[in-house]
Amino acid sequence: MSAATPVTIYAGTGRRKTSSARVRITEGTGKLSVNNREFEEYFSHENFAKQAYAPLLTVDMREKIDVTATVVGGGVAGQAGAVAHGIARALQKMNMELRPALKKAGHIKRDPRQKERKKPGQPGARKRFQFSKR
Repeated sequence: MSAATPVTIYAGTGRRKTSSARVRITEGTGKLSVNNREFEEYFSHENFAKQAYAPLLTVDMREKIDVTATVVGGGVAGQAGAVAHGIARALQKMNMELRPALKKAGHIKRDPRQKERKKPGQPGARKRFQFSKR
């Protein structure tokens, strides 16, 4: 019985808007999956898929890393951003020398923008009801 070579798994958590992604990366052949589906199938538009694996392109590891992501909450755009953030954080754990390149490209920083809350007595966050003088 031969012993299987140990596979090192690096994990990273990415967040954007209301989406949260748990990303696991291993050395491999470039297989990408989100919620047990292919990247291109899950992210319906190719721009979202490209945004999600952008950190891999930044450090030229698109064909060397396998990515498995579990993402919940938000919409497609927020989920793509969360997956990208998670991949960047996992790559950083794998090799700290990649940090400057990822940071320069803006992949390490979490996008802090959130939806503004609706205020009482108004139809939306900023919109007011129409003013009537009489």
